[in-house]
Amino acid sequence: MDNLPNCPKCNSEYTYEDGNLFVCPECAHEWNANSVSESNEDELVVKDANGNILKDGDSVTIIKDLKVKGASSALKAGTKVKNIRLVDGDHNIDCKIDGFGAMSLKSEFVKKL
Repeated sequence: MDNLPNCPKCNSEYTYEDGNLFVCPECAHEWNANSVSESNEDELVVKDANGNILKDGDSVTIIKDLKVKGASSALKAGTKVKNIRLVDGDHNIDCKIDGFGAMSLKSEFVKKL
């Protein structure tokens, strides 16, 4: 039997070859047999309201007034947010906003500066 690589997602040893792809039967991950690095495929891609790709550490502007639960006022359109951090989930931006504190935002309500 060939010495096949373990799955890069779940590290399963039960991978098999299907044409030019490796397949993991445990997590259903497929990757190119000729590829050396799989880090690009697992990278989180988050886009702002205009379709620009966001990265950790970017600065963004809020494009519409957002109500904040538990706060007496809303986040106003035009508020600048510095040093964002991308996370997986519905609210895919974590940040700190002056006057509000730690906050999670949806990328559809921001635009990149």
